Amino acid sequence: MTLPELVAVAGARWAVEDCFAEAKNETGLDHYQVRRYRAWYRHVTLSMLDNGLLAVTARSARPSPGPPEPAPACGNDSGEPAKKGT
Repeated sequence: MTLPELVAVAGARWAVEDCFAEAKNETGLDHYQVRRYRAWYRHVTLSMLDNGLLAVTARSARPSPGPPEPAPACGNDSGEPAKKGT
């Protein structure tokens, strides 16, 4: 592997850890008491599905940004061409 690939993988790790920490807090990912793998798998799957649903709902509740305002030309706000020597 090249160094940029290793850096990208290491950077992605933090996003995954943040996702799991959020799921533990918001959807009870760490609140299970099961004895069988199938029950644990169902609990984890539903918790992560709930976390995804919450993320999508939170994103859709935020207002979308409006169109960007055009930047003034050369700092002249009057709309007239700049005069030479001023």
